[in-house]
Amino acid sequence: MLAITGLNQFYRGSHILWDVDLQVPQGSCTCLMGRNGMGKTTLLKCIMGLLPITSGKIEYGAGDRQDIARAPADRRARIGIAYVPQGREIFSQLTVEENLRIGLGARRGQKVREIPEHIFGWFPVLKKMLRRRGGDLSGGQQQQLAIGRAMVLDPQLLILDEPAEGIQPNIVHEIGDIIMRLNREAKLTVLLVEQKLPFARRVASEFRIIDKGRIVSTGAISALTDELVHQHLTV
Repeated sequence: MLAITGLNQFYRGSHILWDVDLQVPQGSCTCLMGRNGMGKTTLLKCIMGLLPITSGKIEYGAGDRQDIARAPADRRARIGIAYVPQGREIFSQLTVEENLRIGLGARRGQKVREIPEHIFGWFPVLKKMLRRRGGDLSGGQQQQLAIGRAMVLDPQLLILDEPAEGIQPNIVHEIGDIIMRLNREAKLTVLLVEQKLPFARRVASEFRIIDKGRIVSTGAISALTDELVHQHLTV
C-alpha cells in the first residue's frame, strides 16, 4: 500500500530523516515507534506532503503504485490518504456536523453532498452531538470526530499520529477498538504513531522503530521484544 525508499529530509539545515525505507503492507495496521524527537511526526508530514523532502520516493497504491513524493497535499487526500494529526486539530468553534462536512470537498471518487451514514455507524456518539461545537466535546469524543472527519474522505490508507494522546485511560481502550474495527472490518490500511506500548501491542499487526531519523527495526508486532523496547523506546 505504501512504500518509502531512500527518503531524506532537512529542516533549517539539520538532517532530520536519513535514507528512510518504510513499507506499510496493504491491510496491515503498522505502528511507527520511537522516542520523542526521533522524526516520527516529521515522517508522517512528509508522507502527507505537509513537509518537503530532499530526496527519495513515496510510492502509494493497492495495485500499480505511483510516486507521490512531489504531489501536493490535497492530491494525496483525493487519492485515498487520510491523516489525523497529533492533537486532533478539529475546528473547535464549528459544530460536529460542520467539522465532518469539511471532508466532503476532498472526498475520493464520487462526490456526495451529505455525510455518509456509515460514518455514524462507526461513531454513533457523533450523530447524537451533531449540533455540539467541537471544542465542547471530551478528548475521546474529539478523537472520534477527528477520525470520523478523516473517514469522510473514503480513504484506503488512514494515518494517525498518537491517537491515544490526552485521552482518559478508560477511553483509550475504546479508541483502540475503533482502530481495530476500521482495520479488520472496513479493510482499511492503517499507519499510526503511538508511544503507549500496551496500546500498540493490542492494535498493531506490524511495527517499525525509528531512531535518530533512521528506521532501525521492523517486523510483526509479536517480534517486538523487551530488548528492542529497552534499546530504542525506553527513556
